[in-house]
Amino acid sequence: MSLLALDRVTKKFAGVPAVNEVTFQVDRGQVVGFLGPNGAGKSTTMRMITQFFEPDAGSIRLDGVPLGEAGREAKRRIGYLPENNPLYTEMLVSEYLEFVARLRGIGGTRRRSAMDEAIAATALEPVYHRPIGELSKGYRQRVGLASAILHRPDLLVLDEPTEGLDPNQRIEIRRLIGALGRERTVILSTHILPEVQFTCSRLLIIDRGRIVADGPVDQLITRAKDGGRISVEAAGRDVAERLAALPGVRGIERPEAQDGRTRVTVIAAGEEDLRPRIFDLARASEWTLYELHQEAGSLEDLFRQLTSPQESA
Repeated sequence: MSLLALDRVTKKFAGVPAVNEVTFQVDRGQVVGFLGPNGAGKSTTMRMITQFFEPDAGSIRLDGVPLGEAGREAKRRIGYLPENNPLYTEMLVSEYLEFVARLRGIGGTRRRSAMDEAIAATALEPVYHRPIGELSKGYRQRVGLASAILHRPDLLVLDEPTEGLDPNQRIEIRRLIGALGRERTVILSTHILPEVQFTCSRLLIIDRGRIVADGPVDQLITRAKDGGRISVEAAGRDVAERLAALPGVRGIERPEAQDGRTRVTVIAAGEEDLRPRIFDLARASEWTLYELHQEAGSLEDLFRQLTSPQESA
């Protein structure tokens, strides 16, 4: 049984669907990237999973039990870091985490051990006795992560956890998320594409409230049509011209000629693997073929193909 299961979940605001019949399951131990343009329904879906919103239709189950029936028990098993990461900036880090622990009903020696674990997991020791208001954005995100895992949740839901961070801070938070994902199930919402490739094993793409892709990251990237790019380097006559005229070729990019060799990138018009055609052309044209390499698709290619421009909601 999946840890989390959404079945035809729908949520509307003023009659307009923000999430439209979304269905997916998340198994234990997965780190799932939830990707989509602004206004696509990512945050709304996460707020339904964390019970901030109730779905208008469909069901959300945790270990087979509907969230509405599980109530507080479901909240105890889910950790949530919202996009705006609300913190009490006048508190010390230690005071804030103890405050969150009390709200979570964590008491006695259990509270101390839970705080110690969260602090160690998020590397907060250097700022433990400092006011939150004096911390960098990166450390504030760590405080948010620590508060989200204090109660040792089975499912950790993170909404844009690296938004607004500089590149070094982003790498550090990404590392922390990867480490946290080794011990619990994580759903990571983001529109920053490298976050998914470096952190997640599985990807969900949502567009206009609907799931448009679901699967392992590497497998989905291979579906990118712009992945039909082939690097060719050959010595011979009219290399670029003859490649451009080859059936199935949409065009060529970056033609370069040096030392009697021509190097180009061939863009395929469809999903056919053009390498056999190019090899046959090279042999028939008596070219010396130095390189014939299929370039990998990219997550950016896939994202662009599956989503469309839309206004933020």
